[in-house]
Amino acid sequence: MIMWHHKSKLTSCLVVTSLIAVIIGSTFLFLTSPTTPPPVPDKPLYLDASLPITERVSNLLSYMTLEEKIGQMTLVEKDSIKKLSDISDYHLGALLSGSGSKPEENTVTGWKQMIDTYQAEATQSRLGIPLLYGSDAIHGHAHVPEATIFPHLIGLGASGDSELVKKIASATAVEMMATGVNWNFAPNLDMPQDIRWGRVYETFSDDPTLVTKLGAAYVQGLQTAANNTDEQLQVLATPKHFVGLGGMSWDTSLNKNFKIDQGVTDANEALLNEVYLPPFAAAIDAGALNIMVGLNTWGDDRMVRQKHLLTDVLKKQLGFKGFIVSDWYGVHEGTHNTFWATTVAINSGVDMVMLPFDYETFTRQVKWANRLGLISDARIDDAVSRILYAKFSLGLFDQAGSTETLTTIPNQAHRALAREAVAQSLVLLKNENSILPLKTNVRKIRVAGSAANNIGKQSGAWTIEWQGVDGNWLPNSTSILAGIKEIANKNTQIEFEEQALFSTDSDQADVGIAIVGESPYAEGWGDNAKPSLSDEDLTTIKNLKQTSRSVVVILVTGRPLIITDEIKDWDAVVVAWLPGSEGAGVADVLFGTKPFTGSLPLPWPSNINQLPITINGESSNDSNVLFSRYFKLLY
Repeated sequence: MIMWHHKSKLTSCLVVTSLIAVIIGSTFLFLTSPTTPPPVPDKPLYLDASLPITERVSNLLSYMTLEEKIGQMTLVEKDSIKKLSDISDYHLGALLSGSGSKPEENTVTGWKQMIDTYQAEATQSRLGIPLLYGSDAIHGHAHVPEATIFPHLIGLGASGDSELVKKIASATAVEMMATGVNWNFAPNLDMPQDIRWGRVYETFSDDPTLVTKLGAAYVQGLQTAANNTDEQLQVLATPKHFVGLGGMSWDTSLNKNFKIDQGVTDANEALLNEVYLPPFAAAIDAGALNIMVGLNTWGDDRMVRQKHLLTDVLKKQLGFKGFIVSDWYGVHEGTHNTFWATTVAINSGVDMVMLPFDYETFTRQVKWANRLGLISDARIDDAVSRILYAKFSLGLFDQAGSTETLTTIPNQAHRALAREAVAQSLVLLKNENSILPLKTNVRKIRVAGSAANNIGKQSGAWTIEWQGVDGNWLPNSTSILAGIKEIANKNTQIEFEEQALFSTDSDQADVGIAIVGESPYAEGWGDNAKPSLSDEDLTTIKNLKQTSRSVVVILVTGRPLIITDEIKDWDAVVVAWLPGSEGAGVADVLFGTKPFTGSLPLPWPSNINQLPITINGESSNDSNVLFSRYFKLLY
């Protein structure tokens, strides 16, 4: 009896174990088995360019397998592609160049050949769906050395000129298309309330009215299809970051390396409706078909998990019919359970996930989530339809693999436009004794400063490299010093010494020009507890004062700097922001060829204790700022 009972228990355990194994095996096969692809006719309707886009999307979707749909929801950094065939094998929807990644030959031709190779692989797949290829061309296609580098958006905000912004966006799109890039992660619609944030220069202003006007103009310029998204677009715009970036609190970042970037925004419904939403609503009206979700936290949860904001507000309330993309590693950052994070983000309304690396795991996890009933077929179909709508609107199916060069780079007309933008972006803060404009008969000018002869520094980050570059090796560009030499009277003697170590025994200069400011930085690496001039810059200004009758200080900066104590000793002060490749635009205004017209796009605090400053311009300690928003002096 004892032996029989023991054997029966053993037999029962074996039976149960076998059943569990069968169940697990069946589940695994259920989760991993490929979907049977529907047959595709020789001339499917989705390839008929005469049909409405919605009809083409519906037709293409009807032929797609689950795997092909998930692939379209996948955005991958191009350097993480393990082998070229993975593009078609995983049916990838989009690639990007992130963190400054570029082709081995960083030229227009090198970019075009690289992207054409990727596109050729994508269109070899069963359905031949072309790729979106994205880049952060946020102040021109500045990762390409020959491209025109425009002022960063903070400078364009200082111009306040929506027509100028539209022209710049259009010029950027033309240069992007010459390289095969069809998707720009711009414009930035964030509104910074704290200058300590490392992304202030990527924004137009802290004023929602100005951001709304300029953001819509930028979308129109990139896409050239305002209010008619059924027309073919030229480059896909990406208004970002939805929503509330710029309103984060200091020292709330979830990234241990940062202080405010990727921080927490107070979940304020009044600010949401009155401040944060209007620029996105205008961008949608202008034809935006893609919006990027921020890396911030709204209230008590990350933005990528805010279904109410992404689905109910953005897609339903604002009527957004494009697709939502997450930011760099935005779905998975801060979580150990990527399966859960992916499932929640997609169900919240994220349509395409910027991974940006592990596409194998992502595609497997979304497939599992779908087959387990955690992500519905309807949610996947909605996401893919939105992505395909944008691709058809770009005309990708009708011109895939084209090797046509659309413009010559460098483009002299674009350089002239950039030079005009620099001139319009300059803000005059102080002008004692009407030093500016400089007289044509000025005898001697001494120029100094770390930003005087450094195109990398005057261009800022997102130039060639993510964090920018140093020096003058960028071709087809003009430093501010070179611009001064170009514009000045041929009889004017111009001397340059970076640290202003001029001989005190020689005659004093009529005017000293100190060109100083911030070194390039990007994202949270630019978070700074006290943005101000370096000790080296301040010493340079003091040295220059010793050998010059008067001193003009030009601030090359991505944000207001704390200069309250120092500005009293300066004769004239000009904010040049981050002007880009056309330093001569600064000289045009210094010498009066063009007037000062720019105004401050955000308040200039007098001390750190005033931060953050509200959208209404009120400081945290109720004291007066050094210069209010829209301050400007005229000649």
